[in-house]
Amino acid sequence: MKIAIGGDHAGFHLKQELAAWLREQGHEVEDLGTHSTESCDYPDYARAVGGQVAAGAAERGILICGSGVGTCIAANKVKGVRAAVCHDTFSARQGVEDDDMNTICLGARVIGFELAREIVSVFLKARFSNAERHQRRLRKVLDIESRGK
Repeated sequence: MKIAIGGDHAGFHLKQELAAWLREQGHEVEDLGTHSTESCDYPDYARAVGGQVAAGAAERGILICGSGVGTCIAANKVKGVRAAVCHDTFSARQGVEDDDMNTICLGARVIGFELAREIVSVFLKARFSNAERHQRRLRKVLDIESRGK
């Protein structure tokens, strides 16, 4: 799977670990930065990852900041991105199956590598259910996105 990954300085170390692990699993990973622990702004990386996902250049996106919240807020401003903070496997699976989530946001100051690896694994294996009720709800979400209200 083609995955775009990015994060700010707070997420740098976890991003590096996850990117290496994902490559070991056979995924194609595009690391969009940051590439150091020097202070930087998470919206830049949310825009980069979100842009790749929205354009179809990546099938899924992974964003990492201190809490996961900032990158999530910024990523959801990119048309076509459906991002959520997930610090458990249930939310990671359900977010894809029910809501067609295409980007996951993680908090490096909230979870460690082992849990992040489990969460990301579930996220990547999950597929949208296409159940009628979930399609209906997704259409409503996309309507809100297209109208801006």
